[in-house]
Amino acid sequence: MNTPVLKFDPAGNGHCLFTEAIDLSTLGALEIARASTIEFNNTAQEWEVKSPEGELLFSHTSRQACLAWEHQYFNR
Repeated sequence: MNTPVLKFDPAGNGHCLFTEAIDLSTLGALEIARASTIEFNNTAQEWEVKSPEGELLFSHTSRQACLAWEHQYFNR
């Protein structure tokens, strides 16, 4: 299991990968933006993690490996 990480920037905005392990609604109104997408590439036969701009960040034959990479990358 991945440990949830909630970071705050100098303006007081919180950033994290969404999880229901932390009740974020207790902080006030939420604004949610996707950090990445994980989709299967039929041609390459791999799962791909892409940025919102479509940049390939990571790929692997295992979706679970992509999820683990995503958590490590965004929680650093």
